[in-house]
This record gives sequence, C-alpha cells and structure tokens, in this order.
Amino acid sequence: MKKFGKKLVATAVAATMALSFAACGGSGSGSTQAATQASGGGDTEAAAPAQSSSGDLIKVGIINNDPNESGYRTANDKDLKAMFCAENGYDASFAYSLKNDEQITAAQKFIQDGVDYLLLSAADTSGWDGVLKDAQDAGIQVILFDRTIDADPNLYAASIVSDMDKEGEQAANWLKDQNLSEYNIIHLQGVMGSAAQQGRSGALDQLAKDNGWNIVTQQTAEWNAEKAEQIVKSVIDSGEKFNVVYAENDDMAKGAVAALDKANISHGVGKDVVIIGFDCNKWALEELLAQNWNYDGQCNPFQAKYIDEVIKTLESGGTPAEKTIIMEEKGFDATTIKQEDVDNYGI
Repeated sequence: MKKFGKKLVATAVAATMALSFAACGGSGSGSTQAATQASGGGDTEAAAPAQSSSGDLIKVGIINNDPNESGYRTANDKDLKAMFCAENGYDASFAYSLKNDEQITAAQKFIQDGVDYLLLSAADTSGWDGVLKDAQDAGIQVILFDRTIDADPNLYAASIVSDMDKEGEQAANWLKDQNLSEYNIIHLQGVMGSAAQQGRSGALDQLAKDNGWNIVTQQTAEWNAEKAEQIVKSVIDSGEKFNVVYAENDDMAKGAVAALDKANISHGVGKDVVIIGFDCNKWALEELLAQNWNYDGQCNPFQAKYIDEVIKTLESGGTPAEKTIIMEEKGFDATTIKQEDVDNYGI
C-alpha cells in the first residue's frame, strides 16, 4: 500500500465547505449484520491503536454530510471524531457538504494530499467512479460508510452502511398494517438522490402504487424542520385532507408536527394524523413513548469501530472478511415502545 509522510490538511476545499480536524473523545463478495449500538455513541475505543507499516500515524480523509443536518449526523460525526484521532493511531481531516460536487472536490483534494484512506458518506449515489479510480491509481483505499453509492465494488475496499431500502420497507409495511380507512399522505423527502432518500421514498412509492394510496404532496424538505413545517402548512392552508405524514427523518417530522400544532390538528396514537419519522433521536422516541408520534425507523450512526477494524485488517495485509457490513436496525411503534428502548436506542 502506498504510504505518505504525515501532514495535516489546513486549506478549505471550497468556500461553502467546512474542513476541521479530528479531536479525540471519551461487500460485493458478501455482507454481514453489525450489532446495534446503544444510546450515547458507539464503542469507539480501539482495542489497540491502529499503526501503519512505517509506524507513522495513518492519514485519513473523511468526507461526510453536514453534521448540523440532523441529530443522526451529529452523532455520526462525533463517533468518527472519537475514533479517528492521534490517540488511536490516526491523522484525520474532515470535509463536510450536502452537495455531491463539493464532496467530489474535497475527495480530489484529499487524494492530492496523499491520504492513506478515503472514508466517504456520499451526498448522492452517482458520480463517484472517477474519484474512486483516481484514489485506486494513487494507492489509496476507499471505505464507504453510512450510505451506498452506484459504483463498481472493486473500486472500494469495504462498505459499512445502513440498508436504506429495508428501512423504508419496514416503515411502509408498518403503515399498511395499520389498515386505515383511507390513506392521504404528506410525503416529506430528504435530500434528493441520497441513498437514504431513495430507500425511504422507494418503499412508500411502491406500496402507494400497489394499494391506491393518495400522495397529497411529495416534496423534499432536505432533512430540515423549518422547510418541512412550511410544506405542511401549505397543505393545511390549501384545505386538502390528509391523515398521514411520512417524513424521511425526525427533524422533518418535528417540523410537520409544529405546523399541525399551530393549526390545532391532533396527531399520534388514535388522533387525526399518523406521524412517521426516521433516525431514532432520543427526543423523537420520547414523542413515541408519549404517543404523540406513531412510528420511528432506526438508522444506526455508530460505524467508526467497524471502519477501524477494516483499516487494521488492511494494514496487516489482510482482506476484510466481508465486503459489506450492514448495520442492524429496527422500527419502533408508539403502542409497544418502552422506556428502555428510548434509553438504549435513542441517539
């Protein structure tokens, strides 16, 4: 594997991107399920520090979505920063954006700077082949985390991701099982083109088509509570009837609920509007426990220890046992959730 001298990246890759440094805290050939992590963050303490063959810190460039995007992303970023620090054998630099072209610019910068590993949570599933080929030509290993991309699996070493299709299927099937007298759905989508949006939208689209459900509106709120509130308010103002809000993350569900509350429309178990969210923020699960929401789908943000294990395997000259590691996730129903679920799974 190609190695390079230690150097911290200190130049911003684009005006709209944030670049920061890690600070320590507290497969095409098959796949395996990773154990669900409890509340409070993943187990990011490495059994022993990672070490390159030269004895230098392992240089890692990490490209992620904006940590302010959601509670999920904040937890994901915190987990990565706790793992990829000098104490654990890493020299890590971080770049953030919700835009694919800006992420690609960041990736090219990291390749030029000679990182040993490029860790990627892509804003969009497409457009990555060129970057991955450039990394491969430079002797840089690419590891996907959080989200899949549409690329040749031979271009990356491993993928530690959520099964977004399954998340969507679990939620959509739960909704079908409610046997509502009619289905009039406000569908709040995440950032278009992302794996999370595609998986969570695809399942609802299919069941709506199969069962004749009415999608009152289907718009992206880009994971944002304020934008979601505006969309729901516009539907309320139009006078069009609805009885389900299917929001592709908790923040958008919270924004939808804010609009409902201002209009004095009841929501939750046995109320006028069914509320569905994703990510399992602790505050969202508390809304389920209070039966103000109806369903929340888990998305596990704690991937750092699995990435660390893959890097250690590669550094020792081995090959990861599984090309794809899929995080184990579940969905929670307001009628059956318990306080221990909030404590164990809330992020």
